[in-house]
Formats: sequence, structure tokens, C-alpha cells
Amino acid sequence: DARLRSIQPAWNIIRYRENLDLSKLDGVAVEELPPANGPADYALFVRGKLLGIIEAKKVTVNPQNVLEQAKRYACGVFEACGNWNGLKVPFLYSSNGELIWHLDVRPEKRISRTLSNFHSPSALEAAFAFDPKPSFAWLLDTPPDNIERLRPYQRDCIVAAENAIIGGRRDMLLAMATGTGKTFLTVAQVYRLLESKLARRILFLVDRKALAAQAVREFNAFTTPKNNKFPNEYELYSQRFQKDDFADDSPFDPKVLPNEYLTDPKPSHTFVYVSTIQRMAGQILGPQFTFPQSGADAEREEDLFQLPIPIHAFDLIIADECHRGYTAQQTSIWRDTINHFDAIRIGLTATPAAHTVALFGEPVFRYGVEQAIRDGYLVDYEAVKIKSDVRI
Repeated sequence: DARLRSIQPAWNIIRYRENLDLSKLDGVAVEELPPANGPADYALFVRGKLLGIIEAKKVTVNPQNVLEQAKRYACGVFEACGNWNGLKVPFLYSSNGELIWHLDVRPEKRISRTLSNFHSPSALEAAFAFDPKPSFAWLLDTPPDNIERLRPYQRDCIVAAENAIIGGRRDMLLAMATGTGKTFLTVAQVYRLLESKLARRILFLVDRKALAAQAVREFNAFTTPKNNKFPNEYELYSQRFQKDDFADDSPFDPKVLPNEYLTDPKPSHTFVYVSTIQRMAGQILGPQFTFPQSGADAEREEDLFQLPIPIHAFDLIIADECHRGYTAQQTSIWRDTINHFDAIRIGLTATPAAHTVALFGEPVFRYGVEQAIRDGYLVDYEAVKIKSDVRI
């Protein structure tokens, strides 16, 4: 109950009773709804449609296994909004109060996943209305050949990521050597996913303000296949910068993301938000949970405060330079921040680390230093021996 009521806007929880007009319920979680094969703990209604079932168990019970029970109830409901191989409720959940498992029953390949919280009524309504098949068809029918300056291996990387998404993966890793154009590649990938309408609200995470400023410059400079600059077709936002975050010859006109885009996401919102992981961690977990930094790594985060950001605020998250080594505390904050969202997640790295692979999985595409040198995109290195008395 507490989890459902904590969501903004909260679910209104009522107990089932005879003669309850289910068609009039909107944003309501009905306790003990009696389907044909037993009462469901919570039935989630939005605009009169039964869109979700939640099975709640004790903390000692593994909730992933309880999804099978939710499936049985989904087969026996009387108020159905569809039928997906016998399952008449599109979104299933199971929870023991600490862990939440979720299953969208509509795809042919059904893969359950964990969530940091339940979806809000508006999130369920938007998810039910969205059909990814036209987006998949667009990606398959529109190869990335009309994007200027895109190198062959960058095209291959884009296609590999898109094929992984079409195949049902929501977490993926792209391993590319430093200097091979990961940021430009990402802008091209983002543009295609926006054009296909597979993603509308995109978060681009980096771990330094300098990298955020670089990404903003790359988005601003990107020429689309329609011969426009990226911001002329899609909204581009960032966190607040200082003038010295940009080079002296760079234009300084970043647009700061309105907080309501984070706290009240709308299906009509279509934008890219460039942010440091430190700032996003502070906005989700609270300012006290930003990465501890000192010395040259210290960066100011102005007007930073915790916001009630729902889990569906973004459709796609791209974490750049996610290979960096963090302390155990920083890794935990980094993981909790990314895991907060229910989104497709793409990690970019030059050297996959264990904590990176644990979150994103094994790379779906690799382009290493040796291959880049052979292809003529990187210059070969020469090892130089240096004698030093320094001992570590």
C-alpha cells in the first residue's frame, strides 16, 4: 500500500465490493478483485481498463516466482482489455515489499525485470497505448546510410544496438576504443531512435561537466539527414553550466531542463537531456548522495535538490564513459541512480569493467584499439620505457 500511495499521482486504493462499477475507475487499485481462479491482491484500473495485477507477498518470499501466480489471475479476469495468448491483463507485478518484479505480457518474447517502484496510472496508460512494432519496422527499413560523416564501424554499432533492442534487450553495452567517435555515434543513434518514435525522452549521462559540455556541442553541431541542426528538430536540454565549462570559442547558450519535464513526464514530451551522473544522483536520491569529490575532480552543482522523479521519466538512458573506476560507495550510487528508471539502457565504454558488465551485460558490439589502428582511424602507439624511483 505504501509503495502505491507514494507514487505521484498516487493510486487510490479501495477494497472490492459487490456492484462496484469497474468501468468508472481511474487510477484505482482494487484489493481482492475476484477473477475466475482466485482473488488478485491488487488490480490496477486506468480509465475503466484493467491494465495491471499486483501480487504482494511476505518479505521472505522471492517475488520473481510469484509472477506465475499473477499470470494465472490474468487468465481468469472478467474485465479484459485484450488477450495475449490467454493472458488478459497486459502488465503484471509481484512484490515482497522490497523487490518488485514486472512483466509486460504483450511481446512475443516475454522477459521479466525488476523495478525500483510501481508505475503510475499515467505511465501505465502511456505504455498500453504504445506499440513498438512500427518503430522496429522503421529502424529495419531505414539503414543509417544517410547520416553524414558516419564511419562503417559506427554504422555497424548503431545497427547492432538497434537489433538488440528489437530482439527484446533493455540493457546493452557498446565497447569502443577511445578516439573512435563514441559521442558522435551516440548523437546519430539518438536521432534515429527519436525519428523512429521508439524513444521520446532520452537521458544522456556523463561523469564530468566537461564531457556534458562536449556532448551539448556535439548535439548542436550534428547535421540531420534533413539538412537541419539537431536542436532545430528536437528539444535539447542540459543541466546548468558555467561559462568556463565551454571552450573560449564555443557558443554558450545551453537550455536548462525545466523540472516539470522530470517530475511530470508527458507522452507529448520529446527531448534529450544531457546531465552528469552526479547531478542526477542528487535529484533522485538527494544532494547528500552525490559522488564525493575533492581536488581537481571537485565540481560545483548549483541549485541541486531532490525531486519526485517517476521511474518512467525517460524511455532511453545512455551512460557515456561508464567504464570509469569508482569506489564501492560511488558504484552503489551510480547503480542506484540508473536502476531508478524503467528504460532501455545503453552503456558506452572503452574498457568494460566488472561493475559495468554486471549492469549492462556483455557488449553487443566491440571495436578495439587494434582494429581501429588496422582500419586507419587511430595512429599506432610506440611503447617508451621510463625509469622511475616512484613505488606505488
